[in-house]
Amino acid sequence: MGAGGKFVVVAGLIAAGAGAYAERAVWLPQALALLPAQFGGHGQGPNAEVLRDRSVPVVAAPVTRADVPVYVTGVGTAKPLNSVTVRAQVSGKLTEIDFREGQDLKKGDPIARLDDALYKAQRDQALAKKAQDQAVLVNAELELQRDERLVHSGAMTDQLLGNQRALVEQNRAQVAADAAAVEAAEAQLSYTVITAPIDGRTGLRAVDVGNIVSSGDASGIVTLSQIRPIAVVFSVPQQDLARVNAARNAAPLGVEALSGEGQVVAEGELTVVDNQVDPTTGTVRLKAEFPNDTLALWPGAFVDTRLLVETQRNVLTVPSAAVQHGPAGAYAYVVSDGAKVHLRPLTIGFQDDKRAVVAGGVEEGESVVTSGFSRLQDGASVKVSSPEEADPAKLAVPMTEGGSKGGKHHKSKHGAKPAAAPARPGGSEPAAPQTSERSAPATDGGEEAKPADTTPAGPGTVENQPAENRRAAAEGREQTPSTQSDPSIVSAVEAPDADHASQGRAPAATSGASPTRSADLKESAPGSQAANAP
Repeated sequence: MGAGGKFVVVAGLIAAGAGAYAERAVWLPQALALLPAQFGGHGQGPNAEVLRDRSVPVVAAPVTRADVPVYVTGVGTAKPLNSVTVRAQVSGKLTEIDFREGQDLKKGDPIARLDDALYKAQRDQALAKKAQDQAVLVNAELELQRDERLVHSGAMTDQLLGNQRALVEQNRAQVAADAAAVEAAEAQLSYTVITAPIDGRTGLRAVDVGNIVSSGDASGIVTLSQIRPIAVVFSVPQQDLARVNAARNAAPLGVEALSGEGQVVAEGELTVVDNQVDPTTGTVRLKAEFPNDTLALWPGAFVDTRLLVETQRNVLTVPSAAVQHGPAGAYAYVVSDGAKVHLRPLTIGFQDDKRAVVAGGVEEGESVVTSGFSRLQDGASVKVSSPEEADPAKLAVPMTEGGSKGGKHHKSKHGAKPAAAPARPGGSEPAAPQTSERSAPATDGGEEAKPADTTPAGPGTVENQPAENRRAAAEGREQTPSTQSDPSIVSAVEAPDADHASQGRAPAATSGASPTRSADLKESAPGSQAANAP
């Protein structure tokens, strides 16, 4: 084609394009109506209404009035109200254990006994020394009485009388010292029986019978802890200290101990507020006492606590999930009567993990969005749903015009698209073609081989195979495997390509029996070749 011819073609194309552009008002709406929505069209398929629905599924809750308790929370540790490490006060061999591990003891109950033979001997020795000194004292007192009579008769001087009186006083002091020694010996003897100093529960025993114990043992014999009642020491921020002191001055302040799931497990009373704030953490320590009758609290365990410092009466409340935060502060999406949301700034008075007290921004009876914020904006249309309906993972949004999931066309090796098989009854997707057996080569002269029997063609025969497999059968090549397995699905038959028709070759037929196993495939192919050999 010369330059003039090319110019004419280009000019014609330009003229055709200009005419189409001028008539776009006629054909463009019709074309858009035929396109699916994801390609910019209007989507005229069965799911067009779903695709055109731009409402955002949300979950909403009403604004209500209620009495809201205000708590100050803290994390602390449970501790025994009293704890004693029981040690021996004297040295000796441990001869007896009078308690069980984990036993509740009362004050004065025996815990252990030591060998007391040595301490009994020391007591007896002190008693004997006291008796000896008492005898000396009695003799000195008799001598003093005789000296006093002699002084009156002039046979005794006053000096000798004074010496005797001093001797009597000295013997009296010695007897008093002996009495003290006896008491010390008896005390040492009493220490060989170890008793519980407080009411409490015993822990694990540190020593066994037969060991030598003394007052210097670090571990002692056992630890006795008072857990009924029990104490909890916890910390609160220094910002809450003023409210805590104000509430405590008004009335005894109750404390609740919470479990890991947020349930109240014990109730007690605040007993002590520490006299200073920890400057390293900015918190102040508090101590509460709990009866602990059910043993819900255990020494050493971490405990979540809260103190009821105030109750706000008849205030507007919204769920905490409805309160959103932005650069301008807190806000919420309010659902109007027209199923639209409007962004409103909020004034929050108090907020915890469940509810927020609103001082302004919403009115009682209005609904606020609590879930579904990802696609939400001011003025958007919404559809108030249950939490399950608003779950993005469960939204059924079709991906194509007809709602099909596949959408892909598999091409054969030569680029030809196999015809789509008819759908099953009930709307299920069509299955892929079934794997076929190897076809026998065509006979000389281009004539089609005759089938070995007259059984009707099944899904695995050549008549129902794609064009690629029929061309492979005509050329004597390996057929392309397919995946059809359901006999109820019949594949569309395509005509042979033009190049095969021009060469005078036609697809060869195989045995009419439908192969079902790999062994049948291996046996049927050689048989067909032998039957069709020249």
